[in-house]
Amino acid sequence: MAQPKAKKLFSLRWFLLSPIPLLWCVLSAYGWLDFAENKSIDWRFNFRGELPSPLKVVYVDIDSQSIDEIGGFPWSRAYFARVAQALIEQGQASAVGFDIVLSDNGVAESVDRTKLIKGNRELSRYLWKNPPVVLAASYSAITFRDINGKLSKRELPLLTKLDPDFREDSLETPELPSFNVGQKFPWNPPGIGLIDTLDAGTRWVALFAPSGVRTYYHLSVELARLHYGLSPNGIQVGDDAMKFVRPNGNVVANVPLKNRQLMEVNWFSPWWSDENNPRIGISTVYNYAEMLKSEEAAEREVAEEFFAQDDWKNAVVLVGPTDPLLQDLAVTPFDALPVPKVGVHGNLLKTIVSGKFLKHPAGWVNYAIVFGLSFIVTGLAVTGGSRGLFFKTVAVLAAGVYVGVSFKLFAELHLILPVVTPLSAAFTTSFGALVWQVIEEQKQKGRIKGMFGAYVSPELVDKMVDSGDDPQLGGHDSEITAYFSDIQSFSTFSEVLGSGPLVELMNEYLTACTDIVQEEGGTLDKYIGDAVVAMFGAPIPAPDHAFRACVTTQRVHHKLGELRDKWKSEGEKWPEIVWNMQTRIGLNSGVCMIGNMGSRTRFNYTMMGDDVNLAARMESGAKAWGAYTMCSEATKLSCEEHGGDRLVFRRLGRIVVKGRTKAVPIFEIVGLKEHVTDPTRECIRLFEEGLDKHYAMDWDGAQASLEQSKGIEPNRAGVTPGVSKNPSTVYLDIVAGYRVNPPPADWDGVQVMTEK
Repeated sequence: MAQPKAKKLFSLRWFLLSPIPLLWCVLSAYGWLDFAENKSIDWRFNFRGELPSPLKVVYVDIDSQSIDEIGGFPWSRAYFARVAQALIEQGQASAVGFDIVLSDNGVAESVDRTKLIKGNRELSRYLWKNPPVVLAASYSAITFRDINGKLSKRELPLLTKLDPDFREDSLETPELPSFNVGQKFPWNPPGIGLIDTLDAGTRWVALFAPSGVRTYYHLSVELARLHYGLSPNGIQVGDDAMKFVRPNGNVVANVPLKNRQLMEVNWFSPWWSDENNPRIGISTVYNYAEMLKSEEAAEREVAEEFFAQDDWKNAVVLVGPTDPLLQDLAVTPFDALPVPKVGVHGNLLKTIVSGKFLKHPAGWVNYAIVFGLSFIVTGLAVTGGSRGLFFKTVAVLAAGVYVGVSFKLFAELHLILPVVTPLSAAFTTSFGALVWQVIEEQKQKGRIKGMFGAYVSPELVDKMVDSGDDPQLGGHDSEITAYFSDIQSFSTFSEVLGSGPLVELMNEYLTACTDIVQEEGGTLDKYIGDAVVAMFGAPIPAPDHAFRACVTTQRVHHKLGELRDKWKSEGEKWPEIVWNMQTRIGLNSGVCMIGNMGSRTRFNYTMMGDDVNLAARMESGAKAWGAYTMCSEATKLSCEEHGGDRLVFRRLGRIVVKGRTKAVPIFEIVGLKEHVTDPTRECIRLFEEGLDKHYAMDWDGAQASLEQSKGIEPNRAGVTPGVSKNPSTVYLDIVAGYRVNPPPADWDGVQVMTEK
């Protein structure tokens, strides 16, 4: 009787465990696992690597250089007309697509309307010729008030969300290119392409959208049509596929559709792939286009050679914004950091032309995989006896083999098998079975307790959990020390380094700075480019917040010195400017507003207030005084109260920062006590002696003292990397100026800062 009872218990166990994989199937069906599943797809893209491009796609970037040369938006449409005309007529490009909505909405009153209209007319005259140019349209780029006065957003119409009895003439049209202020394009040209992606992402795209006027196709679809040399009638849409058909009936491309309308992008390469994504700034192309009309034969010859390059011939050219300030960025399966979204159109075009479409199994196949893998892994995991450990190892290996197979099938066949749902179901079902087994045997309660004891929440999360309240907007006053740091001459780094090396350099630098801030009990507020903003004393109060912040500054400078040595030792990998990198840090202590700031749907835990602004002025003002760490008197006094004489300060004077009227005593944090040498201490003594004589308008005495301190400054030009001046040289210049133009008799020695 024992064997039938065990078999019955085993069957009951499987029956009671079956809701676990079923639950994961439900979570997957409702899209709650999409983020994790998409991340696993990203890993598969990186495992597969780049694919060769099936056609020439060249990106013409609206980049930082072009904006610097041409100016801020809106640009005259003449730039786009001349670039497109030169690329098509001189470069023999097969098509040009613009990933930017040429809209007059929001045009500032200060814009030269005459120039704007003139440019509009030039572009419209060119487009009358019906060149292979596709302009962008968007459903999500405009908000408007409906007939009831309610603010609405023009949404991309998805067929799956429309009423079955909808009438196309009842649908909104997208925001189309406009060529006269306040007026739409005077006809309905074929060269209009949608640039909308679902949820502003980089994975799924609606290839077309019905409207009350016509069916609008995606930008990449229009470009593919032009690449194949088809008329607008060459696109045929069915319930499950979009076909590109020649007049003789031959199908040149058969694009499978999901939900009658959608297609998943197969990414061919990272954005920064020089081989697969050649690019050039639009200002460069425009300049060569203008040279074609030059009266100088030599200039025309140079321009003709530029457009005669093989890169242009029969290429599809995508013109789109790449400057981060234009905020058209998103992460991709290959790019963890946001990159220009114009790449979506290029990769979608490559997917259509190559025929390498991403494929998913039918829904029932996915569910069969979930239950099958759960059964196999769980069955092996709960097998006991002397070989129990062996079978548990095999269970893990079985899951690993499945993952390996899914990666291989993706690389070879572009087939996407579910990974997160089957693995989650398999491991949670196995876990449930093991817990059941443990309870039945009553032998491993300590092990389970140890497993859960390994999860530790951060202090802030602990505080939120203990309160039992959801995060809310608002804050409270708290005394903290605000910390701001910035790299000296960072714009030069951006100019000298390429984007890839710059990202690598900044990641290493910011990681080092952030680690030190957190080790000293600081809280990272945000990164602003190369700047690090942090706070000490919140959210967990720390009475010695100023001392911690001051110590942090010196540790950061010390670590940066080590990084400079490391970068220099790497030889030609880094230019000399990297070897001389310096960072400036500003601190201020005081009562600030701390809390959740932002909108009701998204906010950050941050700091605000006048004392925060003053800390930022300490950082930016340090440059004027030849210092690399500058703080207010409040920070110095608080640091000395809790840290004694651990930090060595130098008095720099009294200033009125921009935006304030009250003078603030400022100090340089020279270093930690144990690191400050005797010559440096003598330098501080002589400098402060010269400073006192300066306040007394004893210019000769001040100059004599400052000349002595100048020679023993810890940071000297030509000796210390990246240093061009120091406090002694700064005050020598000030004293020299007062010799020529003495201050009034009632002068109080305060220096007024004119810049932030």
